[in-house]
Amino acid sequence: MQQTVVEHIDRLTEDIVALTLRATSGELASWEPGAHIDLSVPNWLTRQYSLCGDPADQDAYRIAVRYDPLSRGGSEYLHRFLRPGRALNVSLPRNHFPLVRAPRYLFVAGGIGITPLLPMLREAVAAGLPATLLYVGASVGRMPFADELRRSYNDRVRIVETTRQGRPDLTALAATLEPDALVYCCGPAGMLAAAGEAFPAERLHAERFQPAPRTFAPDTAFEAVCTRSADTVAVPAGVSLLDALAHAGHPLPAGCREGVCGSCDVAVLDGAPEHRDDIGAPKGRMYACVSRALSPRLVLDL
Repeated sequence: MQQTVVEHIDRLTEDIVALTLRATSGELASWEPGAHIDLSVPNWLTRQYSLCGDPADQDAYRIAVRYDPLSRGGSEYLHRFLRPGRALNVSLPRNHFPLVRAPRYLFVAGGIGITPLLPMLREAVAAGLPATLLYVGASVGRMPFADELRRSYNDRVRIVETTRQGRPDLTALAATLEPDALVYCCGPAGMLAAAGEAFPAERLHAERFQPAPRTFAPDTAFEAVCTRSADTVAVPAGVSLLDALAHAGHPLPAGCREGVCGSCDVAVLDGAPEHRDDIGAPKGRMYACVSRALSPRLVLDL
């Protein structure tokens, strides 16, 4: 973990604040566009937020937090109780949404989904590449960074207010897309679904804040062998690998518990994992919060 202090809290919209987290000593870990961090909230919760500042600034991170009326305590604390000067621990950055090199880009953002795309747009423009942003929200007053984007990028940015203009036609937009362009999309589930239908899958990169609805076979029990401790942990049906390991004295970091943040990854030395995450576990690894086993036993590097 890295130690930071809250330097600024800036209200961007009625329900979104931006936090500037300054390193308490030395430099913060470097990161690339698309990365996120785990933020340890003082009420014992951990939440994930995309980094939306400048990767060249290793003295501070910037994140944006939307207040969720159905908050389990994370966004509520950050909006109502957090004050400048408060110390906060953050993880090293992780990036499951990297900006792949391409001749040109189209970025499509919905609401708070603008956060991972801000540094992507900045990097693409700085590299002299053709890059445009379609930014969709109910109204400009509820769209964070809208004024900043207009000032910085002018006609590269198209802002659509759905209360006045309706939803943009992504299929029509896809028809005008250059054949060498990549599309990066982040926003609510409806937007991601529409983007998935409109743009070719091989050219679309999308990030979800919540897992997509999917159906899996019923849970079955299996064993997890922890090689370093020579311990075998029973994982019953209905109990996650993450919880079974924690109960047996092998706790892993846990953030989202939904398979979208990657904080609970563990190396698999033998056996066949059943991947249920939304970010695509690398070969030889799995995310213990949601994924299970297709084989009777998994051998883990624990």
